[in-house]
Amino acid sequence: MIGREDVGGVHIKYLYHCPRQLWLYARGIRPEHLSSAVRFGEAVHETSYRRASPIDLGAAKLDFVDGQHWVHEVKSSGRPQPADQAQGRHYCLRLHALGIDVQGTVLHYPAIRRTRRFPFTPEEAEQAGKDITAVLDTVTAPTSPDRLPKARCHGCAFTDYCWTE
Repeated sequence: MIGREDVGGVHIKYLYHCPRQLWLYARGIRPEHLSSAVRFGEAVHETSYRRASPIDLGAAKLDFVDGQHWVHEVKSSGRPQPADQAQGRHYCLRLHALGIDVQGTVLHYPAIRRTRRFPFTPEEAEQAGKDITAVLDTVTAPTSPDRLPKARCHGCAFTDYCWTE
C-alpha cells in the first residue's frame, strides 16, 4: 500500500469528500477521466493563474508558492469545502518538512471571485499529521467504508462503483 510520504493532496481531498472514494482510489480505481466535473476543474486550473509554476513534490502537486512562501491553490468549486483547506494544510506540512518556512495557504475560487487565506499554525500542522494517519487507516482497511447518502454523491466520478446494483 502507501506510506506517509506517499500521501498526496488527492488522498487528503478524498478523505474529506468521501472515505469510500479514497479507499477505491488507493486500489487503482480511477474513473476521474470520465467525469465532466473533473474536466471542468482541469479547465479552470489551466485557464487561471497561468503565469505561476506548479510545484511537484512527488505524491503532492501544488499549484504555486509565492515569494512570501504562501501556498496557492486554484479551486473550481463555487463553494469552499473543508477538503480545500485540508489539502492546502497538507501541502504546507510537506513543504515545512523540506525546510521551507511556509506561511500558509491561499485558496482561489475563480468561479465566485473569492480568495481565502489560512495561516499555517502549529495546530494546522498537527491536524495535517492526523489527516495523513486517517488516510493510511482508511486505505489499509480490509473492506471499503460505507457509501455516503446518494444525495452527497452528485457529480462524483465514483458514483457508478458505489451505486450500481
